[in-house]
Amino acid sequence: MASVPDSFQDLFDKQTYAHVATLSDERDPHVTPVWIDYDADDERILINSERGRQKVRNLEADPSVGVSMTDPDDPYRRLSIIGEIDEITTDGARAHIDELARRYTGEAYQTPIETERVLLRIRVDEVVDAQDSG
Repeated sequence: MASVPDSFQDLFDKQTYAHVATLSDERDPHVTPVWIDYDADDERILINSERGRQKVRNLEADPSVGVSMTDPDDPYRRLSIIGEIDEITTDGARAHIDELARRYTGEAYQTPIETERVLLRIRVDEVVDAQDSG
């Protein structure tokens, strides 16, 4: 198991957008932009979504995931990982989406929730690219 390098953990304190790649049942790639977070104590990347969305359905069938992000202050500074979902949970998901929304928008999550929020916990298996332009 790998971990996010210490020099890149600041990306999770900013309004960093990530792109998450999953595989459909037909093995077609599905890539979607997301808000991103990191649990440094557990060394897990966190993504919050709604049950039933394509990325969640894909990850329920195949836990393999790729995540790529660039520093919003320096687009040449980037981090890409390959990992696996080791948990999909509703525990704390509602509070977490409010926390993310405050970081990204300055207020609690405003979009109506149609099903339920889920927290996707990603184990980092490999850091594929960590480019620090500084």
